[in-house]
Amino acid sequence: MSLFKRHGLHPRTDLGQNFLIDLNILDFVVREAHLEKDRDVVLEVGAGTAGLTSFLSHGAAAVVSVEVDRVMHTMATDVLAGRENVTLLQTDALKNKNKISPVVLEAVQTELDKLAAANPDPERPPRLKLVANLPYNIATPLISNLAGSDLPWSRMVAMIQYELAQRMAARPGESGDGGGGGGSYGALSAWIQNLAGVKILKKIPPSVFWPRPGVDSAVIRLNPNPRARQQIADLRFFQDFLRRLFHHRRKLMRGVLCGMYRKELDKPEVDAVLAAEGYPPNARAEAYDPTQLRELGNAFYRAIEAKNAAASPP
Repeated sequence: MSLFKRHGLHPRTDLGQNFLIDLNILDFVVREAHLEKDRDVVLEVGAGTAGLTSFLSHGAAAVVSVEVDRVMHTMATDVLAGRENVTLLQTDALKNKNKISPVVLEAVQTELDKLAAANPDPERPPRLKLVANLPYNIATPLISNLAGSDLPWSRMVAMIQYELAQRMAARPGESGDGGGGGGSYGALSAWIQNLAGVKILKKIPPSVFWPRPGVDSAVIRLNPNPRARQQIADLRFFQDFLRRLFHHRRKLMRGVLCGMYRKELDKPEVDAVLAAEGYPPNARAEAYDPTQLRELGNAFYRAIEAKNAAASPP
């Protein structure tokens, strides 16, 4: 806080700026990242005053830190002067809600390539880890897109809004309606859980941030699940399948799917896919676990691909 007062600065609510002021939490986050100095490239989004960045630079081979606010970037640059393993970018981490910024991806890949050249051990290839106090307004698209990317990420440890952490970890039947069921199970839950194991490590009160947010936060950890990911027939199709399927979460799945794929499949074809996968006419998406939804998404992908192939001239 004194740093802000000296510079006459105020946190920007439009950028979701809430700065962590409890060093014990910073230490906890870094320990949970399990960093290795000769192997790990860290991506941090939301450098702020570079408190976490400084911690990370001691444990990682390289840190790519992103800060969109020009004033914060200038302040962080001063704090990090002389740390040769830190790349500090002044840019938005996202190109749009569906893509990570090419500038960020290029910087991360550059550090991974440099590390691979310096340590050419096939048994210990370079790894990417996301470790960050994420601004609330970009946490969902950043984690979703990184989880589904081809980057060699091996762990994410992030501070995010507690309700969002609950949604990522939610299971079928959890509505998030205040009845003790945790987060609301939906497209985000099924998407993340088909790509990674999710664990809420710690609930964090507003008092450890400045300014205090109006909600609780959480430290969440994601570890990739390559076996589950390999069983997704097409990542982009599956992500779109889940998003559209849960857009009308309370409706019967048959009606939603008939509307989703009215240009690709007629109603009897939709019914045939559902019947083959064992779904009754009154099925609702929120009742099925991520694995079941993955298999259903694969079935519709195959049905559409088969119909397109049959319609194509030989």
